[in-house]
This record gives sequence, structure tokens and C-alpha cells, in this order.
Amino acid sequence: MGFLSGEKLILGYDLGNEFCQISYAVSETGDVETLSQVAGEQNYNIPAVLCKRIGVNQWFYGKEALRYAEGQNGILVKDLLAQALDGEPVVIEGENFNPVALLTLFVKRSLGLLTQVGSPDKISAMMITSQMLDHRMLETLSQVASGLHLKTDRVSFQNHTESFYHYMIHQPAALWAHQALLMDYGEKCIRTYRMECNKRTTPVVAFIDEREYPFYPCEPLPEQQSLRERRMEELDEALLRIAEENCAENLIDSVFLIGDGFHQEWMKKSLRYLCRGRRVFQGNNLFGKGACQAMQQRLAPERTEKDYVFLGNEKCKANIGMKILRQGEESYYALLDAGINWYEAEYSFEFYLQGGDRLTLIITPLIGKQVRTEQLVLEDFPGTVARLKGHFFMKSEKRLVVEVTDLGFGEIRPVSGRSWTKEIDLY
Repeated sequence: MGFLSGEKLILGYDLGNEFCQISYAVSETGDVETLSQVAGEQNYNIPAVLCKRIGVNQWFYGKEALRYAEGQNGILVKDLLAQALDGEPVVIEGENFNPVALLTLFVKRSLGLLTQVGSPDKISAMMITSQMLDHRMLETLSQVASGLHLKTDRVSFQNHTESFYHYMIHQPAALWAHQALLMDYGEKCIRTYRMECNKRTTPVVAFIDEREYPFYPCEPLPEQQSLRERRMEELDEALLRIAEENCAENLIDSVFLIGDGFHQEWMKKSLRYLCRGRRVFQGNNLFGKGACQAMQQRLAPERTEKDYVFLGNEKCKANIGMKILRQGEESYYALLDAGINWYEAEYSFEFYLQGGDRLTLIITPLIGKQVRTEQLVLEDFPGTVARLKGHFFMKSEKRLVVEVTDLGFGEIRPVSGRSWTKEIDLY
């Protein structure tokens, strides 16, 4: 791994409650690599822990924190992400600490690993990915990103589902010509992500079916031979059932197994089943790579991704626009495009309204619904001609908010201060 002096770094940061991983590229089209804690090894998992030295304001992170805590010279702080989401102060040696500040400290320290390839000051863009992405997670991650004081404001967020999509879209087409399956073995469950594309639409719409299966805890196998063999057989049979449920009635081209819980030592029947007519891959840095590739795509869109749109739970699933007059001819004016994250969907522009007292929006869903129009009536409209400002944003993945403000009409008509708001259920 060489030192990339002077290069800009694009990051994909996979943040979990137990571990984090950092993937990077040095250009919008460059290959994506994952930082290893040990040079030459695929040692990607950075334990998401801190350790405070007893009696001193000195902090360690990751494996160093675990080693220091084992020596009983420090106080180990685990579950950093869960505690940040909870929001309650963390008490250490009788002192209250802000849990978001502790998570920020961990992320900042972990970014120090970038000295293997460059400098944290060279970060030009970063995509943070996590298993879920709700309002509280977005709020927490935004606070963390702000606290990092990076020399860029290009920090975005997405969930693991979307990271899987971006990873797959950059793989050879034969691996996802029909469907691709990801199986993620976590602490006490296996999550499956099955990606499928509807090629009858333009652009092609990609969906991912996500499921969660309770599973045996991810822990070492028993040392006693009889217990070990029994547990291996139980694991194998349980995984086989999950594989059959996902593959039996679906045409799967490729399967990706991620997570430290998967071991070929016990995957006998299940692995043989998965390998029948399918390519099977094993690793554990897929989400971080997919996050990095997603950010590369934002910075320099490629043709492949332009031809596809991913409609996950966090996505706006409709094109939203309105008809306007341009040089005397009626034309469609796009406001929000399907496929954008609903929490990032926002658009403002100024326009003139001549005659009438209403705006007509055109909503084109990509999920099988009919194209329809919605009107915003400007009650008590103060004139026949007006300059207006429209502000459009998503309140949730289903609800659009339209705000219109009167800007007056120069010397002819002063600003009235009037505004109108309407919420629209898109689907």
C-alpha cells in the first residue's frame, strides 16, 4: 500500500455498533480499497470502542483501547453508536460525557489510519453507511460529521441496502443479470438482501428485498468434539433453510457471504446448495466499498448508473415536476427526481405566475401508480401577475411539502408577505 501524497481521498465509512471499516479511492473513477489495520492482511474491522486512561484525560481507540483495558489501566467504553442514538450522558469516573462527542472522537481517531495512504486533510468527500437510517440516525450522523471539522462539506449518508446496490452495479453484469443475494451474518441474526431489476422500465428500476432471520450467536464453536460437531450441523442446517427460502423460487446469479460468522468449516450442505449454478463470494468489506462507490458516482456519474435508479425505503419513488412556459412554449420543468434520498430531496426556484391562482404539479410514480396532477390553490392571491418563490422538499419518503412565497412584482406591486403551503401524499 503506497503513500498517495497530494491525492484527494474519497471515503466510504461503514459505521456499526461493534466495528467500523474505512474504504477509499483517490479519484472519482479509481479502484476502491479498504484500509487494513495490519499491512498486507485483510484485517478490516476496527473495534468501535474507546478506552479512557484512569485518572487522566487520555483516550485510546480500537484494538489499542482493548489492549489498554485488558491491562486494567483504563475504562472501556463500548456500544458507542447505540449510546449516541440513545442520547443519555455516559458516566465515566463520575463525569458525564456527551455520547455523540464520544462517537465523534472514535470516528476522528479511526480516520488517523488514513496516514497509511495519505492524510485526513486530503478527504474530499465521504459517504457514511450504517445498517439502518432513520430520523434519529440521520441526526446523530450529521452531528458526528459536523464535529469532525473536515475540510469538505461533501459528507452524505446511506444505509447498507443502498451500499449493496452501489457495490453490485459496479460488478460484472453477469453477476446480477437476474438477481443477486447478499447474506450478512451479524451478532444474533442473518440479514439477507436480494437485488432485482425491472428492465421493462426506463430507467431500469432496481429493488432490494431485505429480510432478517434470527440465528445462532456469532461466537467460537465449542471445543469438545461432540458438541462442536452438533453445533456445526445445526448451523449448516439453519443456513441451508435460509438459502433455500431465498433461492428456491428466485433466479440468483451470485451470492455474497459477509460477516465473520461464516466459516467453511461448518458450511457443508449450505455451501454446496448455494454453489449450484451460482457464483459465491465471501468477504466482509462490501458495505464500505459500496459507500465509497456511491460517493464516486455522485461526484462523476457513470453511464451504467445513469441507466438505473434504485428505489429503496429512503428513496423518492416519483418524478415531480410542473408545466411552465419557456419562450412562449409549454414545457415540463423537473423539480425532484425519483431515486434521490427523501431527506436530501429539496429544490427552490423563482418563477412568474400570470393569470390564475394555482400551481399544477405533475407526479409520475415509478412503482406502478398512474401519473396524476396535484394543485396548490393560492387563496386570496394578491394580483394578476406575481413573482413567486417555490420551495419543494420531502417530509418523509411518501409526503411532499410545497411552499410558495409572494415576492411582489417590482414597483408595480409590493411584496405582500403572503405564503401558501400544501402537503401531498405522493403514492
